[in-house]
Parts: sequence; C-alpha cells; structure tokens
Amino acid sequence: MGAFDIDVCVVGGAGHVGFPLAVALASRGLRVAIHDINDDAVASIRGGVAPFLEPGVDEPLARVLASGALVADNDVTLLERSEVVIVVVGTPVDQYLSPDPEAVPRAVGELVEHLRPGQLVVLRSTVFPGVTRRVEQLLGAREGVDLAFCPERIAEGRAMTELFELPQIVAARTPRATKRAADLFGHLTDSIVELEPEEAELAKLFTNSWRYIKFAAANQYFMMANDLGLDFSRIRAAMIEDYPRAADLPGAGLAAGPCLFKDTMQLASVTGGSFPLGHSAMLVNEGLPDYLAKRIEARHDLSSMTVAILGMAFKAESDDRRSSLSYRLKRVLRFRAERVLTTDPFVRDDPELLPLDEVLAAADLVVIGAPHEQYRDLAIGCEVVDVWNLRGEGSLT
Repeated sequence: MGAFDIDVCVVGGAGHVGFPLAVALASRGLRVAIHDINDDAVASIRGGVAPFLEPGVDEPLARVLASGALVADNDVTLLERSEVVIVVVGTPVDQYLSPDPEAVPRAVGELVEHLRPGQLVVLRSTVFPGVTRRVEQLLGAREGVDLAFCPERIAEGRAMTELFELPQIVAARTPRATKRAADLFGHLTDSIVELEPEEAELAKLFTNSWRYIKFAAANQYFMMANDLGLDFSRIRAAMIEDYPRAADLPGAGLAAGPCLFKDTMQLASVTGGSFPLGHSAMLVNEGLPDYLAKRIEARHDLSSMTVAILGMAFKAESDDRRSSLSYRLKRVLRFRAERVLTTDPFVRDDPELLPLDEVLAAADLVVIGAPHEQYRDLAIGCEVVDVWNLRGEGSLT
C-alpha cells in the first residue's frame, strides 16, 4: 500500500453501519481500523465484545482481532495511515422533520486536515441529494484525494449475511474513483452496481421510503379491516397465498426505527416538503400507536388496569430502541391506564424495563410491541393485543 500501512479506516466504525462493515472487510483480508469517539463502544470492540446485538459478528470479530487485521481507537492519526477512509455518520431529521444537509460535510470538514494525497474517501451515510457534490467542493483543495458515495444497504440484524450477498452500489464522478470504490467493495461481493452520485443518493432514499410506504399501506388496511370487525391477518393470508402480485404486502405492525421514517422525510425535503405519499405514510405509521390505544380504551376501563408492553426494540430480535414506536404507545397508554409496564429481552439501556415474569404477573392486558420470537408461544393469562399476529391468534383489536 506504499505510504499507507492501513487499508481502510471506518470513521464512525463503532455504530450499527460502520462496525459490521469494518469486521466484514477485515475478515476478507484487509487491514482495517475503526475510528470512533464513543470510547465505551471502542473499548468493547477491543475487548472482543460487539457494542450491540448483530448476529454472526462475534466469531469473525474474535478472529480479526486476534490476527491484528482489525484495530479500534479514537486516535485520529489512524485516518492519515489509511488508504481508504469510509465516513459513516448519522443524518437525523430535526423537530421540523427537516434533514441537516450539512451533517456529513461538517464531519468530513473536521477530517480534512488529516487527509493525504492518494486516499479514497467513501461516504457511506444516507444523505440528502447533493451532499456528495458538497463534499467534493470541500475536498477540492486536497489534491489527489478521490471521493465516492457507496450507500449501505443492509437491514439491521442481517449485516453479516447481506454485506456479502447484496449488490453494492458504487457512485463517483471519475473513472478512477469509481474503480477504486468498486475494487474495495469487490472484497465483499462480485455484484457491483455503478451510478452517478446523485442517482445513488436518490436510490438509497427511494429504497427506504418505498419500504416505509409499503408498511403504511399494510397498517392502513389493518385499520380499515379492524374498524369493520374483520381480521386483517386472515385477509392478507388469503391475498398472498400463491398469488405473486400481492406477495410483497407486509403484515401490519409498528413500522419504526432509525432509518425509514427519517429517510422518507429526507426525500420529502428534496421537493421542498411536497411528498404527499411520504407524508401520508408517516401519518399512518406514526398514528398506529394512538389508534391501538383508542381501540383498547373503547373496550376496557383502562383507568383501573395494568397494561404490559412486551418488546420495546424497534424490530424483532434486536436490542436497538431508537425511534421505536413501542415508546410512543407507552406514552399514549400511560395517559389512559392505571399502570403501564414494559419489558424486553434484548434492550439493555432502558432502566424502566422489568423482568418478563414480573410484568406478566401484574398485567390485566398485554400488547405485543416488538414481535420477538420468544413471545410467540408464551403462556399469557390475559387478553393479548397482537397487531403483528405473531402468536397466530389473529390481529383483530
């Protein structure tokens, strides 16, 4: 590698996107460094413990640490020693549902003085269209530094499979940068899809908003069927059975997490807030907890009841509670019920969570918040509200 003794440095490499990517690249023979300002997460990684739940990462993590293929530190000089610098930073929306288009350029700007000729900078964050061009302008004075935008495409909890199986989108302004980025991700997969940077930016946002819209359609259908006293899960099962044109209709559920809502709102900002389909999806998905609470209240005197919510992560078999709608449901029910108790077998950073047996013993009514597998056949001695139909007893509420 000539002047560089590290192949890849992943900035923000202790997070849900950067960490599995760093481990995956190291497992394919590259010398990889994780740079992150989260000291606790870095210490955890250096000790061989993943900072969050990601199935399949533990064995390769132990292997690449033992071989020296992976190092983790908050030392910024790691960037100067690396031929490729992958930038992974969060891109949240604010209280007005507007993205901060300067989040990634700001992060890159803080790193510019540590970049050297011959390096490739790869943007991995989901970004507002035009951000790659903005970063190009920032790097204009850094002669010999290439730039590419290569959006992550994994689903949380499937990273160590999907990083090797899914096609990787590679976008750059020059043939040299495109080839370098393609060669990098060629260590993970033979399937490389080349786009222009602006095309790739939209491709990522379109992907996440499309999933969000599909979930909203399912949730709207659920509410419509439910209001008519019909079980959406039975209707959906009939629709999709050996019928390919309905096969992609998801089940109903609390559609949340750190990406889908946020990226749908980023896409809305592209047109100055004119994305009625996306805004409608947001109203449906974000309104489902309120709908469930009202339906429950219509049938029960919640003021004298203890309601238990099982599962506070944003998705099944995950410890990630970011943007989980189980917490919105908790807030709504607390206003109506005598008590609301919560539990989750994976989440570790919520001090209000209680053991499952304690919650079940006190509950007059149970709501499945996240469809963790262990709740499927769990013995529950009271009514269960299961919008997911996890337990196969129907989703009628």
